[in-house]
Amino acid sequence: MPIKKQLQEDWKQALKAKEKLKASTISMARSSILLVEKTDGVELEDKQVIEILAKEIKQRKEAMFEFEKGKRQDLVDEAKAEIEILLSYLPQQLSDEEVFSLVKEAASKVEANSMKDMGKLMAELRPKVVGRADAKYVSSVVKEYLNSK
Repeated sequence: MPIKKQLQEDWKQALKAKEKLKASTISMARSSILLVEKTDGVELEDKQVIEILAKEIKQRKEAMFEFEKGKRQDLVDEAKAEIEILLSYLPQQLSDEEVFSLVKEAASKVEANSMKDMGKLMAELRPKVVGRADAKYVSSVVKEYLNSK
């Protein structure tokens, strides 16, 4: 089942079950998807929906960091719960070992040997990790790998 359709069904179920947090989280994600579709005038495929959901998760992680600084544990907990809900629609997340393995593989493919090659290496990795690993984390692994060369 396409992710958009799954989101629609899960949203309906959450409303019926009176699960406010789940319903509002899915509703926000659906509205982000609809905004892109209306703005670009296209029907999004699962790959693009995954990118939007990954962006939503990133926004919540950044907000969570700010909530922690402001000592708002209630908002931190809510953001964590929203992240868990959204993660359930993404493909299986990559482990640290899998990310490092992909970095090594891509580095040998594009012959990346120094920090000057970081852009080339990230461009090679992006399609393989989108929605499956945090871009900041992948970037830090790439830097670590290139600095160890």
